[in-house]
Formats: sequence, C-alpha cells, structure tokens
Amino acid sequence: MKQAMEYLHHATFVLGVLVIIFGVLCGVVRFLRSEVSAVRGGDVEGERRKLRQVLGYYLLLGLEFLIAADIIDTLMKPTTQDLIVLGSIVAIRTVISYSLNSELAHQSACSENAATP
Repeated sequence: MKQAMEYLHHATFVLGVLVIIFGVLCGVVRFLRSEVSAVRGGDVEGERRKLRQVLGYYLLLGLEFLIAADIIDTLMKPTTQDLIVLGSIVAIRTVISYSLNSELAHQSACSENAATP
C-alpha cells in the first residue's frame, strides 16, 4: 500500500509539473505569434489577453496537481512538522490560485464587455 501511495505521489507531482511546462510552452508559442503579428502591424490586444488566460489556466491546473501530490505525500508520513509544512504550502498555493483565478475571471469579464457593443 505504501509503495502504491509513493507511485501515486510521484505520478501526481510529475503530472503537475508537465501541465505547467506544457502551459508555458503553449504560452511561448502564443507570445511569439502575437509578437510577429505586432511587428507586422496587427492588433494583438485580444491575442495577449488570450495568452494570459491560457497560461493562467495551465498554471492553476498544475498547482492543483502539485497540491494533491503534497497531500498524498503527507498522508504517507504524517509528522507534526510535515503537517505544518503541508499547511503552509497549501495556504501559499491556494492564495496564488485564488489570485490567478480572480485575475482570469476579471480579464474574461473585461473581454466579454469589450466584445459586446
């Protein structure tokens, strides 16, 4: 059982990291496309907003996987110090997730208002 939990922890952690890396790569591609478009004189404001939304989405999803991995790891060895560290990590990541989510929701609402005549 313990070995299965360790595999689950590592798989969840790796999945979280891969999601973040994939999001950053998608963000870099979108960024380069928008910069090329900007150099050609195109209007890239919408593309830049979409870039922030896509990157924020993948960062949030990756953070959720990393939080899950930390919880699984702490379940395997629940010392007081580990619980305190986990609580701190979860609190920090939750604040980051909330901030990103709020910003994405605000950005999405602004985009919808700008699109509506």
